[in-house]
Amino acid sequence: MESLGEAMRRSPFAAAGDAANVANQVLNDPLVLKLRDRYPELDEHVLKLNLNRLYQMTKEYRNCKACPGLAQCPNDMQGHSTGISCEQLNGKWQINDYKTPCSKWLAYEQQEQIRRRITSFFVDETVLGAHYDEEEMIHLDSNRAIAVDLLQEYADTTIREGLQKRGLYLQGDFGTGKTYLAGYLLQRLAKEGFSGVIVYMPEFVEDAKALAFDAVKLKETLTLMKETDLLVFDDIGAENLTPWVRDHVLGAILNYRMNRKPTFYTSNHNFDDLEKHFSFTHKEGEELHKGQRLMDRVRHFVDVVHVRGRNHRGNS
Repeated sequence: MESLGEAMRRSPFAAAGDAANVANQVLNDPLVLKLRDRYPELDEHVLKLNLNRLYQMTKEYRNCKACPGLAQCPNDMQGHSTGISCEQLNGKWQINDYKTPCSKWLAYEQQEQIRRRITSFFVDETVLGAHYDEEEMIHLDSNRAIAVDLLQEYADTTIREGLQKRGLYLQGDFGTGKTYLAGYLLQRLAKEGFSGVIVYMPEFVEDAKALAFDAVKLKETLTLMKETDLLVFDDIGAENLTPWVRDHVLGAILNYRMNRKPTFYTSNHNFDDLEKHFSFTHKEGEELHKGQRLMDRVRHFVDVVHVRGRNHRGNS
């Protein structure tokens, strides 16, 4: 924060020691004149005692008028400007200053609140920070219009009625935007206060194997995924399952969430193929009953959304 004294030392009057002229500039600033019109009882003595506050208000107001953007904000507190309030206390007038957030800071804070509500495991966070425009999502590929409409309808229902028990199963070919659409759903509902977790399954499963040796972290991770409002398993069916991850990690999470909170999936597989995937592990071979048991915790608690369209990966 630059004080009035520092500004005076840079002033052209400083050489002559003309502090009175610097004070006069502040007292005759249009903002200060408006303040004096609003509170005519303020005398010159009170104003001069608070020159530093008045100077800060006028300087930061000018900074905001020529705003260089939030990242380059020159004000004392990023994204805030100094305001002035006046009140009488025991018959004497007092001038106080306060900080007011600007629209850019409020927008930034809202976005950060959304980010804090969403936890990602091994998912590119640019997906979660993307700007989603429903019409643009359809315009980019009209083939996925039905999928976009269904996700919008699901979000509208959740906002209107509260958290649903059933989730969605986004099924489609490579690169059709399944993860992007899941990110849209999480972000839109995070704006309404719902928490979310999105997990990229191939890497999460490898990490979960290591968690077997860290009981505390394993419990924390499972608790987070069990209790979050919205849970997305991204690219399920592409992971290299072990019996322990299937039965004691994935199975435990789904068993807890069914009939409580919605779980969402993106996958290249249909239900039958995913059940076959769950039924086979390199360690134990084929275990059809275990694959079916896990699949029952998926199949009966989601509605399928077919995400059609061209492969967008690698496109600018």
